[in-house]
Amino acid sequence: MNKPNQISPPRWSLKFFRWFCHPDYAEDIEGDLFERFEKRTIENRAAKWLFTLDVLKLFRPGIIKPITGSQKLNNYDMFKNYFKIGLRNIRRHKTFSSLNIAGLSVGIASCILILIYVNNELSYDTYNSNYETTYRVIHYYGQQGEAPDYTSLPTNEYQVWGNAPVAPAMQQFFPEIDKVFRFTSDASWLFSYNSITYSESDVLFADSTAFDIFDWKVIAGNPKTALERPNTVVLTPRLAEKYFGSENPMGKSIIMDNQDPFEVTGVVEVPTNSHFSFNGLISMSTFRNSRPQIFDSWGYVDFYTYFTLKPGTSIEQVQEKVPEFLEANFPNDFNYHIKFEPLSDAYLHSEAGRQPGPVGSMGSIYIFTSVALFILLIACINFMNLSTAQSVERAKEVAIRKTIGSHREALIYQFLVEAILVTFIASILAAVFVIFGHSLLETISGKTLPIDWLFTPQNALLALGGILFIGIAAGSYPAFALSTFKPVTVLKGSFKTSSKGIWLRKSLVILQFSLSIILLAGAAVVSSQLDYLQKYDLGFDSEQMLAVDFGYDDLVQQKREFIKQEFLKHKDVEIVSVSRAVPGDFFPNAGTGVADPVSGEIVYKGPAIYEVDEDFIPAYKMNMVAGRNFSDDFPLDSANALILNESAARLFGYPNPADIIGKSFRQWGREGKVVGVVEDFNYVSLHEDVEPLSLRFGTRFNVSTISVKLKSDDFSKTIAELENIWQGIVPHRPFDTRFVDQNFNAQYESDERFGMIFTTFSGLAIFVACLGLFGLTIYSTSQRNKEIGVRKVMGASITQIIALLSRDFLTLFIIALAISVPLSWYVMNSWLDGFAYRISLGVEVYAVSALITLLVAFITMSFKTVNAALSNPIESLRDE
Repeated sequence: MNKPNQISPPRWSLKFFRWFCHPDYAEDIEGDLFERFEKRTIENRAAKWLFTLDVLKLFRPGIIKPITGSQKLNNYDMFKNYFKIGLRNIRRHKTFSSLNIAGLSVGIASCILILIYVNNELSYDTYNSNYETTYRVIHYYGQQGEAPDYTSLPTNEYQVWGNAPVAPAMQQFFPEIDKVFRFTSDASWLFSYNSITYSESDVLFADSTAFDIFDWKVIAGNPKTALERPNTVVLTPRLAEKYFGSENPMGKSIIMDNQDPFEVTGVVEVPTNSHFSFNGLISMSTFRNSRPQIFDSWGYVDFYTYFTLKPGTSIEQVQEKVPEFLEANFPNDFNYHIKFEPLSDAYLHSEAGRQPGPVGSMGSIYIFTSVALFILLIACINFMNLSTAQSVERAKEVAIRKTIGSHREALIYQFLVEAILVTFIASILAAVFVIFGHSLLETISGKTLPIDWLFTPQNALLALGGILFIGIAAGSYPAFALSTFKPVTVLKGSFKTSSKGIWLRKSLVILQFSLSIILLAGAAVVSSQLDYLQKYDLGFDSEQMLAVDFGYDDLVQQKREFIKQEFLKHKDVEIVSVSRAVPGDFFPNAGTGVADPVSGEIVYKGPAIYEVDEDFIPAYKMNMVAGRNFSDDFPLDSANALILNESAARLFGYPNPADIIGKSFRQWGREGKVVGVVEDFNYVSLHEDVEPLSLRFGTRFNVSTISVKLKSDDFSKTIAELENIWQGIVPHRPFDTRFVDQNFNAQYESDERFGMIFTTFSGLAIFVACLGLFGLTIYSTSQRNKEIGVRKVMGASITQIIALLSRDFLTLFIIALAISVPLSWYVMNSWLDGFAYRISLGVEVYAVSALITLLVAFITMSFKTVNAALSNPIESLRDE
């Protein structure tokens, strides 16, 4: 067609045209294209570009060739017809459609709700712009005589709680560090404004660099100066509204602990996904003015230290210089080391002790993600099973459509469109479930779970893709299986499904049974462990023990003996004790020296410390295993007596508690003798073993809690009467009370919430699985309809018929049990490893779980098997 030396049109454009153009029109259109091109080459240099443009304009409906002889890519009417038929089938088969939609909607909604929770757990601290470059210092406080290899020392030997001077020393020593920030452990303060007075917890001292490290939302105040001056305080919106209502709090004064006025210099809001939170921040300069000596003490522990790196530097550069830093700054009188933990590890990955707030668990994240996938997988399996169950009814439909010329591809498209349509309807219903279930999930989890991130264009595309994926994945097997039916076989009435299809369905049922047993056994293990924690003998009695927190109030401490005596006069009070902390409370560690059992020299260790009075051990019914308790008969006990627990005695080298009695000790400015050893009791969570503990007499300024043992049946009345006594003695201080057992059990709140979430979604997963089992029961009874009729005519009883229909499922259940038990044991045993005191995984857990699963399965199947067994055999044996 082209002459020599003549310019030719673009080759790739011509190939593209010949590829897509309908053969009936290709020759004529191509001739026209060449004619226009030749005219343009005479006077237009852009002829090739114009040729390509003409080809692209021709790529439109009506000209594109069909993919097959009966289908066209652009056939809108074809897909419209698919949707019409799909909607008709959904309406016609109401039972199956309802089961499909219910199963998918519950599965999708459960999956989304779990992902909302998981996304929130993974989002902790990511609101900070310095998230990737922020680290915190973790500290190792070793025992005397140790020579550990710090390079291989595990993180769980360190703690986040540390000293004050490490922060400025690091700022000066490391040029890689940009900003350093410290805050103290939380404390209770008395807030007074006009006539309003409350005791507020979670109030921290904080450096003025707080806002350089953390991107908290500043509602009022200047973040650069808010925490610079002494006697200034920054409040959260809740406290600002509590004391000032609609007034502007800026510049107003709050009286703290009935002493000094503190100026409100800011209002900030801490995101809910922060690994620590607070109600108020007091300037660190306030703390420095009151106790300047501790800011130079490397042994005084009450601070958390965070820092950011300068651009272009790495944490490895800083860590390499740590030995040099400690040698230059640290007075080497005991084993001490530091290393650095990324902010990204603080919530989910930290193993260090003494965290500033609650921590999450990657194990829980993995478990919940698995449950979400399990539920979605079970829902998709249900879809396959229920669609397969319809195959008997739809076999003739497929056969007739094939007979009148319908291609297999068209049938596949038809069934896939139906599956996607069902998935779309289920997704709409799932969205409704998510909206209503979100608030319930927040209540169960005890967390604020934002969902605004769901409503983004990216997630809208993901949702559309998810609907298509689930629809195609769930509908693929029914589509391809139903489209292979042979019309002649079906219309003759001798239609049977293939053995491959039977084994696939059986495999899916085994998978459903396995997942159900795993989830049910997991829920049983979680419930049993939580029950075990509640009933475990802690080594002390906290029942009906009321704790009154007075926050180290000086006036209360002056009158503590008088308060004790007045409380004891009440008929419903058994005993009263005063202490620094009670089991479940925050406590410090104390550098404590005790005479070595061999050399007699004082050897220092770092046990925890309780400061108590002579009534503390009797009040909590603790057992003395050696020596004696503090006593009024020994007036010098307040200055030179120490009691240890069994673990502390072993720590100092005395496996026999009696051998340590009378040994010399030194602790926090006191010297004297060890007078007693108390039996180990669990003063911390059962996640941990009993740690070494020292108990010394708590003098004025060192106690903050009054424990009151009640013997009343009417707690409200008794507490009200005790409050009247309190107000008569120290009217300036609110009567802030809590029950010790409830306070101690609050340590397991996250475990209990984990259990509730896990059990709830496990129940939903089993419910969805039952829908699929019901569908497969319908399918199997439909396939064996005539067999059931023949057996009934031959004299089979209803019981025999039900047993016949259930026998196959029992075999599948046994196979599933063999698969699920080892998997469940491994997962739940790993979860239980997080508890120092735990249940043992016995056979009874899996026996009960298997029995419940089997019982639920038989109840589910009975709705159809009993109906089939009671049916009239004439109906099934009638020749059609």
